[in-house]
Order: sequence, then structure tokens, then C-alpha cells
Amino acid sequence: MVNHVDEISTEELTMAVITAPSGATHDIGTARFTSLATPSRGSRETSVWRVEIAPHTPATPHSLTREEIFVVLDGQAAVDIGGVRAAAHSGDAIVVPADVEFALANDGETPLRLLCCLPIGGQGRMPGGEPFTPPWAL
Repeated sequence: MVNHVDEISTEELTMAVITAPSGATHDIGTARFTSLATPSRGSRETSVWRVEIAPHTPATPHSLTREEIFVVLDGQAAVDIGGVRAAAHSGDAIVVPADVEFALANDGETPLRLLCCLPIGGQGRMPGGEPFTPPWAL
């Protein structure tokens, strides 16, 4: 029997703990983003950040070039993915397929807090616009 661990280099087994920033790293109106694991912070394949959206914040429709996953930590999200509307609550995961327009709103009374995961290289696109890499994912 082959011991697979012996075939993996030490570099591949290295695990890094990336200390969370003391506060939000990007503020855009009523949304605050905190970069947690990004290429500039040491991750290689996945960017992860927290986002907090203030109460009564309307959605900004956009799409992504890669699948993105949101996990609702607190609050309630009003979600529209490709014209299908739903509500997501604390503990729910929202899976947004690539190249499908979506919008996330906080129409509640408390802040909406989400954990977001996007493969490195994934980009956002506003309707009719060119793809761009969000600064919190760099």
C-alpha cells in the first residue's frame, strides 16, 4: 500500500493561520467588507471575506465569472438569483452560479452579516460592464 502523505511535499502540507484584520478593509456606502483569506493575505485558490450590509439596503444586481457562495451569519437576506427570489436566514448558504445575474438585499431591521467565498480569479460584472476583481478579493 502506498502512503499518499509521503508523496506530498512539505510545502503542500503547510497550513497558514491568517489573523483577521481589526476592522473592515473596504467600505462602500452601506456595505463593509473585511478581507480574510485572499492572495495578498496568503491564500492560493480561494478568497474569503466577511460582508456586513446595513438594514434597508437595496440590492445591486450583478453577476460573477465563477460560482460564489455566501453563508448567512446574522440577519436575513432577500436574494434574487436569475429571477428566482428567496429569503436566506442565519446558517443558510446561498450558491450563486457563474454568469447568472443576482442581487442580495437587506430589507430587515438588523445588519446582514455574510461570509463569502469566491475562487481566486473570479470576477464581478455589473450589467453591461466589463469584468473586474473586487478589491476585497485581491
